[in-house]
Amino acid sequence: MTGTGRGAGATEARAVVEWLASAAPDPDACRWEWERSPHGVALLPAGRRWDVLILPAGLGRAALDVLTRLVDRPGPVLADFGGARVGFFVPPGTAARWLGTGVRGAGAGSWIVVPYPGRMAGRTRWLVPPDAAGTLTDPAVLELAMHEAAGRLAGGHGGTGIR
Repeated sequence: MTGTGRGAGATEARAVVEWLASAAPDPDACRWEWERSPHGVALLPAGRRWDVLILPAGLGRAALDVLTRLVDRPGPVLADFGGARVGFFVPPGTAARWLGTGVRGAGAGSWIVVPYPGRMAGRTRWLVPPDAAGTLTDPAVLELAMHEAAGRLAGGHGGTGIR
């Protein structure tokens, strides 16, 4: 999201903002506040356009490393509160079905602090920014990446053969 305000970069940036704001109860008010807020963040509801699976930082960053080797482009990924947690945007409904030790799910009824695309916003930042297409991470692929990452963190070989 490094557009100069002109051309394709600006069009992509606007489309990303529109996609994120579409999750808000009032997208116009969300965009207006978001763009003018000195904090550069919006509180957006999960469960409508996406759910978020929140992992401890060590596992989350290791899973992201594996995930980027499994897919061309994962969905959006956030790091928050000094990088203590990493959140993966997944399809709506995933959080309600997810079972996993140490993984929190933010789905319907939850709210997520979301930084404005392309801006640093306090201690919340995009590790993988959203794209205009609304790409989300496939939960099955994320689960595979988490298993591989957990194996690596435990000092094993990971067990899936992904290298």
